[in-house]
Amino acid sequence: MVTTKDKTDTKRLPMMPIRDVVIFPYMMTPFVVGRESSVRALEEALLTDKKIFLATQHDASVDEPRPDEIYSVGTVANIVQSLKQPDGNIKVLVEGVERGKIISVSEEEGYFRAVIKTTTFKVEQGSQLEALTSRVTTLFEQYVKLSQNLNYETMIAAIRVDDPGKLADTVGANLQLTIEEKQELLEIFDPVDRLTRVADLLDIEIEKLNVDRTIQGRVKRQMERAQKEYYLNEKIKAIQKELGRGEKSEYDELKKKIDTAGMSKDAHEKAIAELKRLEGMPPMSAESTVSRNYLDWLLAVPWKKRTKEIRDLRYARQVLEGDHYGLEKIKERILEFLSVRRLVQNPKGSILCFVGPPGVGKTSLGMSIAKATGRKFVRLSLGGVRDEAEIRGHRRTYIGALPGQVIQMMKKAGTKNPVIMLDEIDKMSMDFRGDPSAALLEVLDPEQNYMFMDHYLDVEYDLREVFFIATANVLHTIPPALQDRMEVIRLSGYTELEKLEIAKRFLVPKQIKDTGVNEEQVEFTDAGIQTLIQSYTREAGVRNLEREIGNLCRKVARKVVEAQSAATDEPLPETTDMPLEMVEDEAPAEEAVEASSTPTAVKKPRKKAKKEEPPLVPIEKVIIAPEKVQEMLGPARFRDLDLDKQNEIGATTGLAWTEVGGSILTTEATVMEGRGKMMTTGKLGDVMQESAQAAMSYIRSRAQYLGLPKDFYRHLDIHVHVPEGAIPKDGPSAGITIATSICSALTGIPVRCDIAMTGEITVRGRVLAIGGLKEKLLAAHRQGIFEVVLPKDNEKDLADIPENIRKEMKLHFVFSMDEVLKIALEREIVALPLAPAAAADLATLPNEENRMH
Repeated sequence: MVTTKDKTDTKRLPMMPIRDVVIFPYMMTPFVVGRESSVRALEEALLTDKKIFLATQHDASVDEPRPDEIYSVGTVANIVQSLKQPDGNIKVLVEGVERGKIISVSEEEGYFRAVIKTTTFKVEQGSQLEALTSRVTTLFEQYVKLSQNLNYETMIAAIRVDDPGKLADTVGANLQLTIEEKQELLEIFDPVDRLTRVADLLDIEIEKLNVDRTIQGRVKRQMERAQKEYYLNEKIKAIQKELGRGEKSEYDELKKKIDTAGMSKDAHEKAIAELKRLEGMPPMSAESTVSRNYLDWLLAVPWKKRTKEIRDLRYARQVLEGDHYGLEKIKERILEFLSVRRLVQNPKGSILCFVGPPGVGKTSLGMSIAKATGRKFVRLSLGGVRDEAEIRGHRRTYIGALPGQVIQMMKKAGTKNPVIMLDEIDKMSMDFRGDPSAALLEVLDPEQNYMFMDHYLDVEYDLREVFFIATANVLHTIPPALQDRMEVIRLSGYTELEKLEIAKRFLVPKQIKDTGVNEEQVEFTDAGIQTLIQSYTREAGVRNLEREIGNLCRKVARKVVEAQSAATDEPLPETTDMPLEMVEDEAPAEEAVEASSTPTAVKKPRKKAKKEEPPLVPIEKVIIAPEKVQEMLGPARFRDLDLDKQNEIGATTGLAWTEVGGSILTTEATVMEGRGKMMTTGKLGDVMQESAQAAMSYIRSRAQYLGLPKDFYRHLDIHVHVPEGAIPKDGPSAGITIATSICSALTGIPVRCDIAMTGEITVRGRVLAIGGLKEKLLAAHRQGIFEVVLPKDNEKDLADIPENIRKEMKLHFVFSMDEVLKIALEREIVALPLAPAAAADLATLPNEENRMH
């Protein structure tokens, strides 16, 4: 493209400064002239050739601008029309002709006259000019479509010109540009440069219009949604007003609840901030639901409400004695706790852990504690919990998030000082989702739980007033750090006397009531209950005993109902002929209403009165004696060891501890010709097998004292077996039992069958202390064994043994294995001389037949 100057001309014309508008050539523009100087310039132009020079002033607020306050480039225009108005102003219509640049300005008779220079350009046609023209035309068409202020047909017709300068001026005049941008465009004299600048401006303006259109559409949608929600909310308010529910705002009610909830300062600030966020949300949005649920949880948790605690020791003792028999240590601890509560105004919360076999009353004891202290009781089962979020909750960013179980239990209790039972705390586990026992460290630490932080609430919550009670069957599965935060109280199994009292005081009355019989129909004798305890249940607790008592009561209940049916003359209806009305009459009201809506139900209500049940027919009172127990429950499930027992070689009665209490564990040993091999069977663990090796080392070191050749083991194989081989067994406390069995098998001296033993053995024959002494002695007492060999170091543990057990049993406390053998074997071992004869060999040992006799 080549542009050349075609002609330059100088003209002297009246000049009119104009405000807030830039006049382009070929542009028809109406405006009003009011300033005196502008009116005189206009009149001078009308008197001559109707041409006037129009230039925009820099500052539109200046009424009488000086020449230096007017842009130097303006437009020569023809005055097309003028009309004088009544107020003295003149309305004028002008058409731009060409642009001009001021050379000089003079003031004549009250108006400006300017000498201007005009220049015309000649543009050679070419492909580049055609492409530029086409681009500007296309962009302007797009601009007109996006703009809402321009008429599409008029604008498209206006730009259908061949002159690039006229095209640039026409497009520039119709763009929404600032005064400065239009003036800059006016000052470009070269048509091609001006057209290029117009193309750039069109690109910018089209981009702005696209952004404006996107924002406008989004705003319009939001306004439509907001208008819809506003309309619905107003309609809801109107409906509530018609129903008489008042016009009080829901948010005002929430704020009032927050202010009166008694929250901590941090929680109150968080709740108020969340309420403000909720007010700014659309009511139907998902965020609004999440925020409202959060506020509901904050308000549901008790912040200041607490139950009035009963601190009367006499009442507490009465409740504990009335609900449980025995358990003196537990009762003493509760009474001590209440005593501290009376003396100290704000004591720390207590964390107890009841450890014992199933059925000994750990959970029911927690309920009794709550009853004795007048607190609310809630129970949280931790068995199988493996997710840390079960304790601390999920963060609100997750869908369906909820607080942890601790906060949920506080909401359920409704008070700040409940009794929370953490049941089966030893059954927790961990996986990739976290370790719940680690989360409990904060909950069960009185030094930390006053600022317990739940992930969902995200505010500190005070748990100091909560009385936590944990229950467990074993301690070794509870992490040491968690054990350290709890006061462990062990609940051992009950003695037969305690079980008898528990059955008479609690179990029998409860089952009689639950099965619908009464004391005139059934009576349990002490001997009958003893039979149930000894021959039909073998447990540390009383759960199975209660089950068997219930079984007997159900059989009595059946006899009562059968006697009543036999005394009734009315025959029973056939099953297929039984009308549906009978089902409805028997069912509760809710079920009857539901049944009436089904197609097969009789929809017509019956007015017939329900037939009264005939009075119960008296039956002969059932006395639960030992013979009756066997008649109703069948043969005894457990054989009494007092029957058919005799002293045997190689068979020793040991005592073991299990998760359900103590038990009897028989150990057998036998010797065979062989090469000194030792075998252990019965699914023994590593520790128990090592105990057998230690026992064998002791026997070999004491061979001379035991009357055995020093090399006896070279010609014999020894087999140690513990019956019930399918059950895993482990632990060191069977050491002296295994050693006694092997000594008996080697010496041929039988072991006393009326004695049991437990103790760890060392290779030097020392007997070490064991655990679970109370459970083991109770197991021996249940089995009718009243003589037990125990380690000397366990003598201090006798304080935990019930007095009646200590009186009935003969306890031997030993220091070494030599003492055990003197007590346990049927007769004393004859030691070999200090210098044994060289001929002593395998023949000196009694044969198998002699040992059996």
